[in-house]
Amino acid sequence: MTREVVEVTGIVFKRQRYKEADVLAKIISKDMGIFTMLVRGALRPKSKLSASVLAFSYGNYQVLTSQKGLSPLKTYKDVKQFSNLYSDLTLNSYACYLCDLVDHAFVEYQSLGEFYNLILVALTKLNAGQDPEIICQLVELQMLAAYGVRPQFKQCAICGEIHGPFDYSISAGGVICQKHFNEVARMHLDAKQVAMIRTLGLVNINRLGQINVKPDTKKAIRRAIDRIYFQTVDLNLKTKKFLDEMRRLEI
Repeated sequence: MTREVVEVTGIVFKRQRYKEADVLAKIISKDMGIFTMLVRGALRPKSKLSASVLAFSYGNYQVLTSQKGLSPLKTYKDVKQFSNLYSDLTLNSYACYLCDLVDHAFVEYQSLGEFYNLILVALTKLNAGQDPEIICQLVELQMLAAYGVRPQFKQCAICGEIHGPFDYSISAGGVICQKHFNEVARMHLDAKQVAMIRTLGLVNINRLGQINVKPDTKKAIRRAIDRIYFQTVDLNLKTKKFLDEMRRLEI
């Protein structure tokens, strides 16, 4: 395939040294999905490209690409940085995990569709100081669809009942009403926990404001989401393990 110069809008979320002075920068882009830019000479002292591909930089990047393999970076413009995600260890661990979650759901250069906006807004809200755990849980619940798991949050997954009380059943594939509590395995979540899972699974992230949730409720939802992923999605992310350790130590 012939290479062409293309301008993409995207977020750099990972970089590593390549050869003597080059950098490989992985980017989540609006138009070409997730791919790796080759940034030649980025580690040289006078490089004009290095600052544009720091982790959690975002803007417009002009690359030479065939939409296969590495795409050399030519130039850039209007590049800024999510500075808090770069400098704050806790926020950085959340951001790295969420980007990793998106990265593993798609193959190289595959369109992300609605999930590009999901991760962009999530990082923006993290950087602005919104509750990182709530944002993380929202992204995790909504990213299940990208992994081929589409939980039913709106109504009972078995009979379609729209009125509660509800619980969550992994085997049923979503929330279930009380008529089926004794028919299938369920999580035995309380009403507030199920309501929050349903809200986070359905709400447009652009409309998410500050939500005050008790720590115990957030921990219960965290355990529930971890169970859902463990039983339905085959993932073993180092970024998730690091984030879990951060949570455990409450750094």
